[in-house]
Amino acid sequence: MRENGSRSDKRAQNHNIVIITGLSGAGRSQALRTLEDLGYFCVDNLPPSLIPTFIDLYSKAREDMRIAMVVDIRGGEFFSDLWEALRLLKEKGVKPTVLYLEADDDVLIRRFKETRRRHPLSPQGSILEGLRDEREILSDVKAAANIIMDTSDLTPAEFRKQLIEVFSRGVKSQKLLITIVTFGFKHGLPLDADLVFDVRFLPNPHYVEELRPLSGKDPQVVDYIMDSPVTHSFFTHLKKFIDFLLPKYIDEGKTHLNIAIGCTGGRHRSVVIGEALKTHLEARDHTVIMEHRDMDRGESGGVDK
Repeated sequence: MRENGSRSDKRAQNHNIVIITGLSGAGRSQALRTLEDLGYFCVDNLPPSLIPTFIDLYSKAREDMRIAMVVDIRGGEFFSDLWEALRLLKEKGVKPTVLYLEADDDVLIRRFKETRRRHPLSPQGSILEGLRDEREILSDVKAAANIIMDTSDLTPAEFRKQLIEVFSRGVKSQKLLITIVTFGFKHGLPLDADLVFDVRFLPNPHYVEELRPLSGKDPQVVDYIMDSPVTHSFFTHLKKFIDFLLPKYIDEGKTHLNIAIGCTGGRHRSVVIGEALKTHLEARDHTVIMEHRDMDRGESGGVDK
């Protein structure tokens, strides 16, 4: 990765407005998705002539303006308007960061073949010819770019990590959005779960007459389940396991994690453990969404018939 410009320029660059460009297949789409995860408002394939107007409109609606947009040769003849757009922004005192992505021809050709895509400049011809034409068209843009990244030898995770290191400067640290879904096995597994925990071995309030009509959100049920030594031991291990996993998922570039916790009917045990895990994670500054899928289906925590 190379950053063009003087040392003072780089310190002053806050990356509030990022123009992503470069060679087809070099990672523009992934770069845009990464910046979106960092809180940028993202636009793909915006005609350059519309950039100044778009930034004006967005800045009036949002004070904390952070915009990322992909501008590339898919815009055809409109791509030449990029220089005029940059000139107009400069007159307004706006200094966008131009991120230029490139890779070796053999790497780009392999990526095109893997995705079975055609190069936009050579839809009926060879990929290599399209890449050569594209390099020539973009040569001036590359020379003017603030940041040049070669993705030839980068895995998707390594590429994402480099982007985060550059564009998260001055931004609140990235958080993993965690969804906890409690459910009953008799009603089916959540299809989008990343992790599934079966808590049917915990004490079952269904067999306590006064607790049966209640749910896992009622204090009596919470006390009945959480006071058990088995529950205490399990939840201690669960917290340690989740606390170990979350940094690994974040390092891997994961932005959403769905945790499913199930008991027989989804009314008592799973709800108690789900709520306890939510409290634990929120205390560690994680963002958690809670969903009790089957809690209101009725008294269904007994043995399946």
